[in-house]
Amino acid sequence: MDFDIPADIQATLNGLDAFIEAEILPLQHADDNMRFFDHRREWARTDFDNDGVPRAEWEALLAEMRRRADVAGWLRWALPAEFGGHDASNLEMAIIREHLARRGLGLHNDLQNESSIVGNFPTVLMMRDFGTPEQIAEWMPGFLDGSRRLAFGLTEPEHGSDATYMETRAVADGDGWVINGAKRWNSGLHHATHDIIFARTSGEPGTPNGITAFLVPTDADGFSVEFFWWTFNMPTDHAEVTLTDVRVGPEAVFGEVGQGLYLAQHFVHENRIRQAASSLGAGQFCVDEAVRYANERVTWGKPLAVNQGIQFPLVELHTEAAMLRQLIRETAWRLDQQHHLEVTHQVAMCNYRANQFACDAADRAMQTCGGVGYSRHMPFEHIYRHHRRYRITEGSEEIQMRKVAQQLFGFGRSRS
Repeated sequence: MDFDIPADIQATLNGLDAFIEAEILPLQHADDNMRFFDHRREWARTDFDNDGVPRAEWEALLAEMRRRADVAGWLRWALPAEFGGHDASNLEMAIIREHLARRGLGLHNDLQNESSIVGNFPTVLMMRDFGTPEQIAEWMPGFLDGSRRLAFGLTEPEHGSDATYMETRAVADGDGWVINGAKRWNSGLHHATHDIIFARTSGEPGTPNGITAFLVPTDADGFSVEFFWWTFNMPTDHAEVTLTDVRVGPEAVFGEVGQGLYLAQHFVHENRIRQAASSLGAGQFCVDEAVRYANERVTWGKPLAVNQGIQFPLVELHTEAAMLRQLIRETAWRLDQQHHLEVTHQVAMCNYRANQFACDAADRAMQTCGGVGYSRHMPFEHIYRHHRRYRITEGSEEIQMRKVAQQLFGFGRSRS
């Protein structure tokens, strides 16, 4: 059994590194763009006088990064060839995500808003697999050129992990629908043209069937962004939304009526394994940086690294990273071979453990580097604040553990 990175994927990593050195790093260091990545980063990125959303200058820099990556053929790497991509597998994307995050903070792969030279584009795959031919023809060009941008409205003020109890309702009205309800942590709404709104159209609360996804224009009458939640990691794009008698036509239904949660699951499984890989890479970066600092820092006439109290916690984290790496890559490979619901428990294992690891590694790196590690002049506080969110979002770690328990104990399925 060969555990080495396949030669073709290694060649991709080498190509990405060369592109970063030639195109992205010069852009990052041009003018005063380093203000978005050094100790000034949170203030440089955040428009605190405008609900805390990203500053226009920050998003313009990200847009230029994506433009260059697209010209070079990297941005759409994960997409099918029919959409200008390279048909990258889940295994390849997991390896790429870890590699880019392990390089540390930079324009090539930003943590705060998940912008990368290798785009994720989950909405493109959702549209490919669930959209009608008419929707695909209308939406795909806009996804790829940026003129159509989707937010994701699943969580509600009273319902987070218990999405099947959502209170947002859509009622058939003529050949269209009328939607009433509210959404919380509705990400991406500071610049989205449309919002995927999940609403119950039939069935009883607590049942997965009967929830439908709708493509709702953000400028529709009755669609209101009340405010943006300020978060541990700023800037924010997480809105509180109310929908009051929002009318949409039949073309707004995304996927099958009553089967919206299947669409949501499709979104999260590929996203979660890639997020796990990114958390692994960021955590390994923290370990690497802490080791480097400990070797260079001299206290009481000797390198800090000779102390076992410094060595052992980093050894444990480095060992955990090695174990996570194999689990994440095996799970990504299985996602390429099997239906995603067959490996949902493994995706959950990867997700919750990798997100914990990233936080633990950032915290230990701060402790190893002392006061300077705690400062914003080192990257650890930024990494911690970003990855701490993933222990809650897209399914909290408790929800991920419950998925593993369901498979382990046989809950939620028939016993033979």
